[in-house]
Amino acid sequence: MRATITRSGLNMIKPLIGTLAAALAAATAYAEPITVVSWGGTYGAAQDKALFNDASKNTGIAINRESGASMSKTCLQVQSGAVSWDLVVTGSGGAASAAAKGCLEEIDYNVVDVSDFYPDLYTDYCVGSDVFATVMAWNTDKYGAPGTAGAPGSWADFWDVEKFPGTRAYRANNVDGALEPALMADGVPAEKIYEVLSTTAGMQRAVNKIRELKPHIAVFWGSGAQQAQLMKDAEVDMSTGWNGRFDNAKKDGAKVGYTFNQALLDYDCFAMPKGAPNKNTAMQFLAEISKAQYQANLPFHITYGPTNKKAYEITTAPQELLEALPSHPKNVPLMLPVSLDWYAKHRTEALDLYMEMLSE
Repeated sequence: MRATITRSGLNMIKPLIGTLAAALAAATAYAEPITVVSWGGTYGAAQDKALFNDASKNTGIAINRESGASMSKTCLQVQSGAVSWDLVVTGSGGAASAAAKGCLEEIDYNVVDVSDFYPDLYTDYCVGSDVFATVMAWNTDKYGAPGTAGAPGSWADFWDVEKFPGTRAYRANNVDGALEPALMADGVPAEKIYEVLSTTAGMQRAVNKIRELKPHIAVFWGSGAQQAQLMKDAEVDMSTGWNGRFDNAKKDGAKVGYTFNQALLDYDCFAMPKGAPNKNTAMQFLAEISKAQYQANLPFHITYGPTNKKAYEITTAPQELLEALPSHPKNVPLMLPVSLDWYAKHRTEALDLYMEMLSE
């Protein structure tokens, strides 16, 4: 006996067929996992918890998570024609330089909605993921808590080894955020920093200032995880680094404090290598993790500010935590915003000068 389907029965199952077809289409569209590359330590863990895990579950987009994000490695992949990464976390300056070299795909803003983003926290090639600050941090047992009498409070203090004797840590193998503090320590006003750095002589002046401090630099750090560990182990007395890493180190028992005074206001972002193997799917995933619902969770895991301003409207973070973010209105005026234009034009030359000094 042959089964028959009535018209009413057919009408009943049509929605089910449509749903099944949509599910199959989504499964086909997202058949290949995308590779998302960030950094390790507490930063990578914070992104996993606040952004990646839930976005992957909600979209059905599987991800391969890797650490060791680097614009240099990104450009090497592009130049060799062997691109395996789809989304890479980077500092804004590194993205600007990589984009100028033709290493990055343009972001499709018909897919990625940045209408609720703060201005200047995204570019044609990079979508802001968080706002952070490069600060000077110190051992509070040795120099006192921030704001107390006798505690350091400027880059000049970081360089003053007579008033603040002890060991320092500074950035290795990367010029991002390395030259600006040196010029401020040398007396250049914040508003003149990038004007001075736009000449070879100005860059050399900054490098020479770091060379002056070099006998007191016990460690040149290579990652945010190392910054935190140096302070937890009290291996150095002062260090440059990223505010969220030091806050998490403090939660782990480190005797560390820092100041936003003269800090560098910057943002991390997501970039896509030119020729990313899963470009369209990665663009969809980027659109998802840029939503306020995910960014609102980030401050609970690391004290970096959201780039989507609606995140501040929906977050349940207490006021004390919000005021600790570098993007809070009370902190922004204390800092120097990083110039992406300078990094796009001058980063390569500055890095050559810096690396030459490090190798001496």
